[in-house]
Amino acid sequence: MIRQVTARRLITDTGELAYPVVSMEDGKIVSVEAGPENGSTDTLTAAFLEIHVHGARSFDFMAADQDGIAEAGRFLATHGVAHYLPTTVTAPLDLTLKALERLADAIERPHSHASGAPVATPVGIHLEGPFVSHGKRGVHPAASLQEPSVELFDRLQTAARGHIRLITMAPELPHALEMIEHVTAKGVRVSMGHSMATEAETLAGIAAGASSSTHLFNAMRPLDHREPGIAGTILDRDDIYAEAICDGVHVHPAVIRLWLKIKGEERGILVTDGISATGMPDGRYTLGDLDVVVKDGVCLSGETLAGSVLTMDRAVANVQRFTGTSLGTAVRLASRNPARMMGMAHLTQMAPGAAANFNRFDAEGRRIGGMIEGRQVE
Repeated sequence: MIRQVTARRLITDTGELAYPVVSMEDGKIVSVEAGPENGSTDTLTAAFLEIHVHGARSFDFMAADQDGIAEAGRFLATHGVAHYLPTTVTAPLDLTLKALERLADAIERPHSHASGAPVATPVGIHLEGPFVSHGKRGVHPAASLQEPSVELFDRLQTAARGHIRLITMAPELPHALEMIEHVTAKGVRVSMGHSMATEAETLAGIAAGASSSTHLFNAMRPLDHREPGIAGTILDRDDIYAEAICDGVHVHPAVIRLWLKIKGEERGILVTDGISATGMPDGRYTLGDLDVVVKDGVCLSGETLAGSVLTMDRAVANVQRFTGTSLGTAVRLASRNPARMMGMAHLTQMAPGAAANFNRFDAEGRRIGGMIEGRQVE
């Protein structure tokens, strides 16, 4: 049976449609047309694609079973996410291999939530570590870091059954360029981060195939007026995407404004770097095999930031509040841009044949609900 949703406007990848009428059937969009004035003040947008998230609701993607992964997916859905890349963290190799196998199971055989509620769908794995710099490892355990290795990547990808789609790497490490060329030839995206790279080393990583940067400014050589380093080089390149964690803790709002001015609506990507504590009260949680203390919403392992408890709808609200940008731009930073960077543009397009995945915002730009495959998300 065909159902319809309407609103004051629809924000698409490239523009807006006034008074949209979106027809749906069997979880798919049948048509998108302009209708008559309807009195609504709401805005419909694409649902979000989260490419950097480690867990939620007490479940860490390095250890969660299928029920835990489903619960995390249910939580992400309630905050506007329809698709995501479960993200690993550096750990002993045997733990990483087991985690990759479990995540591959979740991708190949999506596990419904016990309540029957809609869940966000994992569409690939983001491997953050072990190929990162000792000098900018953040909380990644030093003992488990590895030099880039084509052979090791292939072993990890075999465990993941081909589902590693994004890797965070430090381009200055030995054999990094060889590995970047190898993985990008296989369709895996490389994001440069946790890095002490100079400008020259960053440019070499880009030439080898890297297309993005991981949580810009965090865990990387800082910008200097005589050596722009990785941060300055990423900002200078119009063709490179740049993640940012827009929680007001990882990056100062003034620097978020600078990031958006430079990377603009086309190359900025909002991420949460959310961990198992997301959606939970302050307390003690895990990130891989690390202990993390969350106090006043700030996640620390020792004295070092260890991810966040940010949700994507809050990131979209924050970037509007910090920068004054429009809802359209904010939403595209969380949907169109990560999808384009990943070669998954179809996931956030609102056109006939696409999944009926939406977010709904009120007149003040607050997310007030959404749909996944045509089903209301509570």
